[in-house]
Amino acid sequence: MNNDGIKVTSPLLPPLDEFITMLEDIWHRRWITNNGQYHQQLEKALAEYLKVPYISLFTNGTLPLLTALQALDIKGEVITTPYSFVATTHSIWWNGCQPVFVDIEEDTCGIDPDKIEAAITPRTTAIMPVHCYGHPLNMKRIQEIADRHHLKVIYDAAHAFGVEKDGESVLNAGDMSTISFHATKVYNTLEGGALVMHDEETKKHIDYLKNFGFEDDVTVVAPGINSKVDEVRCAYGLLNLQQVDAAIACRQKIAEKYREALRGVPGIRFFYDTPGVRHNYGYFPIFVNAKEYGMTRDELYFKMQAAGVYGRRYFYPLISTFSPYRDLPSAAPENLPVATKMANEVICLPIYHDLTNEDVERVIRELKG
Repeated sequence: MNNDGIKVTSPLLPPLDEFITMLEDIWHRRWITNNGQYHQQLEKALAEYLKVPYISLFTNGTLPLLTALQALDIKGEVITTPYSFVATTHSIWWNGCQPVFVDIEEDTCGIDPDKIEAAITPRTTAIMPVHCYGHPLNMKRIQEIADRHHLKVIYDAAHAFGVEKDGESVLNAGDMSTISFHATKVYNTLEGGALVMHDEETKKHIDYLKNFGFEDDVTVVAPGINSKVDEVRCAYGLLNLQQVDAAIACRQKIAEKYREALRGVPGIRFFYDTPGVRHNYGYFPIFVNAKEYGMTRDELYFKMQAAGVYGRRYFYPLISTFSPYRDLPSAAPENLPVATKMANEVICLPIYHDLTNEDVERVIRELKG
């Protein structure tokens, strides 16, 4: 029972007795991986929960990005955001494509649709936007641009588990969407991920690609990779799925406490819930204006650390500043003023379902003191 009266088991630690029972079942079945019983159950359960037609499980959240680009035969240039985890851009590089960075919006930290068309060239074949912190992008606008220029759209929806806009899962946008089930996410399978697609034939092809390209034991249809997820993590994921709504409800209450306490603090800005959106409260970023707040983001960040309050500068530095990408023309800081500003101001505050009232107050004291 947490301090708000919500009973919830940690999404990182499912009920031990149930998990042990499932482990014993896996042991006796002697079917550890390769599309086993729990794998099939989890795909079905996730498709139903997430309101998506087809989903394919992966062993982590990066491989779905790599595989989506492969499955859609993406070549040339891919327009994306510098304000994300490096896996987004790395997946483009690993597929032999060139990332093209576009600046972001302040109100979502996602790619700015107004800047996309100016970045399109004859070599552009796809757009890879990110629902940063789980805040939905203007998917209709992005799709209109993609359709006009005959581009594919792959959404990195690593943060967007369960997020809906006007009752529709954001994972249904674009040609494909990827999700991460890493242990730090709202929902996790310890380590894992998934790829969402629209039709059965595409799912079949994706399932071949994640198993070395095998169609059957004597036929390889494409140069695939090993992305399979084991039965142990699928069992873990089935148990976590039972409690994810309660965990999200607890996170929402913590987010509300932060907003109430920080509202009106000079130099501290944060996001509010968007009308019509079901948020998952996976992150609570604040943005520190040094002039108004009286100290820089980094000064606050290290002050918090010294007091035992561990936020995260997420996403800092920008991907475009890392050595593999900084020499790209689109990586020039003058092309990315909003992304640069947000990266230099952000701290994601601690937020997890059993964060106590006392600890929330500690965080708030550090920010207001």
